Amino acid sequence: MARLVVSGALLCILHVGLGTSESGGFLPPALHDCPYKCVCAADLLNCAGLGLQDVPVDLLVTAEDLDLSHNAIRRLHPGWLAPLPRLRSLHLSYNELHALGRGVFTNASGLRLLDLSSNALRALGRHDLDGLEALELLLLFNNRLTRLDDHAFHGLRALRRLYLGCNQLAFFSFSHLHGLGTTRLRILDLSSNQLGNISVPELAALPAFLKNGVYLHNNPLACDCRLYHLLRRWQQRGLSAVRDFAREYTCLAFNVPESRVRFFEHSRIFENCSAALAAGLERPEEQLHAQAGRSLRLYCNTSAPAVRIAWVSPQHELLMAPGSSDGSITVLTDGSLAISNVQQQHAGLFVCLAMGPHLHHNQTLEYNVSVHFSRGEPETFNTGFTTLLGCAVGLVLVLVYLFAPPCRGCCLCCRQACRSRHWPGRTSPLQELSAQSSVLSTTPSDAPSRKASVHKHVVFLEPGRRGLNGRVQLAVAEDFDLCNPADLQLKASSESASSPGSEGLI
Repeated sequence: MARLVVSGALLCILHVGLGTSESGGFLPPALHDCPYKCVCAADLLNCAGLGLQDVPVDLLVTAEDLDLSHNAIRRLHPGWLAPLPRLRSLHLSYNELHALGRGVFTNASGLRLLDLSSNALRALGRHDLDGLEALELLLLFNNRLTRLDDHAFHGLRALRRLYLGCNQLAFFSFSHLHGLGTTRLRILDLSSNQLGNISVPELAALPAFLKNGVYLHNNPLACDCRLYHLLRRWQQRGLSAVRDFAREYTCLAFNVPESRVRFFEHSRIFENCSAALAAGLERPEEQLHAQAGRSLRLYCNTSAPAVRIAWVSPQHELLMAPGSSDGSITVLTDGSLAISNVQQQHAGLFVCLAMGPHLHHNQTLEYNVSVHFSRGEPETFNTGFTTLLGCAVGLVLVLVYLFAPPCRGCCLCCRQACRSRHWPGRTSPLQELSAQSSVLSTTPSDAPSRKASVHKHVVFLEPGRRGLNGRVQLAVAEDFDLCNPADLQLKASSESASSPGSEGLI
């Protein structure tokens, strides 16, 4: 019995010891999948700057972001991304990759971002980027690319931004963008390459939304009159790709690398160019005026029937059936665009992109929509009516003043005021009348020593009859009333010729 107890105790201790060692000696599964010296955190796998010459074997299955930059990786094996079904971002910059090869990205159907910048890539083959149907951003700048296959980007249907700057490309096809569609593409960086001869008609045929993102600065462009006028027009339209880097647009004046001229600053080299050479390269945008609150419909009229039609709104939103994300814009079955309630957000440039086998190339149409708001209710009296009314009222007042009889109360008041006033004794009727007349004089009234002839008296009188020498004499009665000037009588007399105050009459 004692032996059984001891044996049971030993087995229990042994079991507990084994259980303790298991629980403490094994790490969680996630930590077991993390490569040596790499950092794993949730869905991130960072193996940057470790001097790796090859891709680690054991990769974190749940990784969505893999960083292998700043290493010495020279080759990528086909199918190496199969253990990473959730991968969305892949960073391979600053490595030593010379080529990619077929099947390298066949298991990366969900990849959105691929950074291959700052490597030693010299060419892109037809199948190097197969399997990247969902890729939106591709970074290939600062490599040694000299050649691109005609269909190098044919499978990248969702690509929006392509950076090919700082390479050695001497040619780029703008007609089909090496298999890349223009429906979603917004940025095409070709700056700092060796592009010399560019097809101006192909460049002019690009959609308006892509012209705003084609970067061609710091290339040895040919000093071509048509290219100059095309880029000048883009600058005047405010396209950021030209406007923001105007100083870095150069052309070779003498076909020598050292003869680069900043032609936007020093345009004398094109002073003999005619603007007519660039006429017709770009189809002018159609100006449309819409009233706020009303409906608007845009038609994509192409030279041949189109199989597929897409639109781009002023907010750079790709519009396809059924319409915009906010529901304010509808794309109809015939490819036309309908806006039932025009608002300020609909003002700007609408671009129609038509694709079809019978079209020489993908055609684009531009509609510049201006939204106008109706004014408020007109005022009850406008300015012209108010002016006319004021003139009529003024005319009535003038007629009343001229032809209406004076008020009797006013005359009675005037008479009482005249009679109640104390008039000083006057020496002669002529002097009394002079005191009541309109006087224009520069002589003060307190200077009695001066002659009366100095005063200039103006009396407006119409004589009843003429006297001697054409003069009249005033006969004023003692009860003369100034309120009734009709009582004033005029008498002709020969004595008025010698009257001492007569010289003051005019």
